[in-house]
Amino acid sequence: MKEKKHTLHIWELALIAALFAGLVTGLWAQKAQAAVASELVRLHVQAKDDTPEEQRVKLAVRDEVLEYLQPVLAEAQNKAQAQALLDDCMEDIRAAAMTAAGDRQVAVTLTEEFYPTRVYEDFSLPAGRYTSLRVILAEGNGQNWWCVVYPPLCTELAMEAMDVLSDETESIILQKDGYVYKFKILELFGELQAKFQ
Repeated sequence: MKEKKHTLHIWELALIAALFAGLVTGLWAQKAQAAVASELVRLHVQAKDDTPEEQRVKLAVRDEVLEYLQPVLAEAQNKAQAQALLDDCMEDIRAAAMTAAGDRQVAVTLTEEFYPTRVYEDFSLPAGRYTSLRVILAEGNGQNWWCVVYPPLCTELAMEAMDVLSDETESIILQKDGYVYKFKILELFGELQAKFQ
């Protein structure tokens, strides 16, 4: 009996090539997002609810927290130092938040959480898991306010704060040097990853 030779059809080769390209792109996207996340501490302020008053309070809390943290984090040279400083002053951060929160309960934690892609005026951040300083007002059922507390990209000093970032991270979040397409890949990969978590 003659043995039948199996040769790959063009569509099979194309499918294998597409799967390989998808795998390589996914690995690159995961590594690039992790590199960005390794340099940042995000800030997440969540309102009690979505009423106009609670949204106003959320922004007032944000302002108090940022004002308190600006001198605290001014000496941090990297994310690890920033995290250590934040760990040391969690009660003071909570006290700063409470000055604007009125009689609302305030919870402050330093944790890791998933963030969707965010586009700000001067920069964008890909979706993914980030170290997060969370300030939750009461039940935390309202809309979020997100930004970056280290380096202080939430302030008017945002562009100067980029100096502490690696060239690769700066290129990704500023979407320069051909990184627009790479950022889009990161964005899609992060959102796909979120769906499976």
